[in-house]
Amino acid sequence: MKPETKNVLLKAYAQLHQITEELYSASDKAVENNDFEDASLLASRADRLYEEIENLEIVISEQEEI
Repeated sequence: MKPETKNVLLKAYAQLHQITEELYSASDKAVENNDFEDASLLASRADRLYEEIENLEIVISEQEEI
């Protein structure tokens, strides 16, 4: 993998991680406010992004082994 590609993937990884943390935090606040519908929506979006973070991590690590 070219260094430029790796850098872009690592940047995307970091940004997705930050967004995911914000979504989980917002979900927690929604639960505190008894807004369970929004909490569920926020948590489910965070879960999907977390899956993408895991996938990116796998791609990056696999490419480093090549």
